[in-house]
Amino acid sequence: MSSGISQRISLWGFGGLFLLMAIDVGCAGETQVEGVSVKQEKKMVEKSEQEWRSQLTPEQFQVLRESGTERAFTGEYTDTETLGTYVCAGCDAKLFQSSHKFHSGCGWPSFYLPFEEGSITKHSDFELERERVEIRCATCGGHLGHVFEDGPPPTGLRYCINSVALKLKESPQD
Repeated sequence: MSSGISQRISLWGFGGLFLLMAIDVGCAGETQVEGVSVKQEKKMVEKSEQEWRSQLTPEQFQVLRESGTERAFTGEYTDTETLGTYVCAGCDAKLFQSSHKFHSGCGWPSFYLPFEEGSITKHSDFELERERVEIRCATCGGHLGHVFEDGPPPTGLRYCINSVALKLKESPQD
């Protein structure tokens, strides 16, 4: 079912009672059932390789679209303490909050919690001969980095992110 299309489903109940249930699926990615909002999986941003190349810098393209890694301790946000929200450099989806950022000493910006559940996806990565957990933007599929189980409380996780995959939207409050 494509977004923006509404469907009406009529169901007949027992004893001739009529039950009408309207399900409307809108562009916002939520389903309305009798006034109840249910979050659905986000629609992926789809662009051609040429569209991505024209939008992103060569470094951003190499990381976000080809699963590359920027050199440690060279990223713009490695030591940044500015308040705000970190968004995907490819699609502006909210990924992390500055209040969840910490200094891990690993050479890349580190966070212990994503912006919200569903903002990133996790995938198995065997590129370095051992399994790691790769994380991608849930909206555009861009490679962000990896998550490790050596972070601080309360999650014990360290989301190790390439700076070039992020943009910081500054705000006085996080």
